[in-house]
Amino acid sequence: MALPAFLDAAKNWAQRIKRDVVAVYFAARDPETPLAVRILALAVAAYALSPIDLIPDFIPVLGYLDDLLIVPLGLFVVIRLLPPHVLSSSREKAAAVLERPRSKTAAVVIVCIWLLCAAAFAYWLLR
Repeated sequence: MALPAFLDAAKNWAQRIKRDVVAVYFAARDPETPLAVRILALAVAAYALSPIDLIPDFIPVLGYLDDLLIVPLGLFVVIRLLPPHVLSSSREKAAAVLERPRSKTAAVVIVCIWLLCAAAFAYWLLR
């Protein structure tokens, strides 16, 4: 019984982190956000959304340390520094963006285009 409750709590925490990363991005673009907070917000959002990590994920234990500590800590600092009305409007925008349906067909088409480009490049190299 304790494991499903823990998994639900972890899932909710991950969803809040995801929403807050997008909200911080929107807050960084808001003109009412102070410049220093804007720069920090952009840095946190860029790091959170970047596929490149400070510590690569293939390093055991330490690889996920940045995902579990650095990103939430950065979000915590930015959220504390944001004006409350900017944070609430940014969270509303983020929730709206994350609720939009995603097209699996579009994802398949994009992957196929990338595969065709890779095949054409390989053909060009081998020719």
